[in-house]
Amino acid sequence: MAKPIKETPVLTGKDAVRFEKMLERNKTRRATPEEIQRGKEAYELFGFDKIRA
Repeated sequence: MAKPIKETPVLTGKDAVRFEKMLERNKTRRATPEEIQRGKEAYELFGFDKIRA
């Protein structure tokens, strides 16, 4: 029998503030060409490009 999944904890205090700042900073940030290339290489490495739906 499967174990029940625990509730996700709520961020409070400094952790919540840091998370909000990171979220706002990343809303408009675009990936660099190097990050895009790394993602493509990982995608191919794991064989996701060969999976057909």
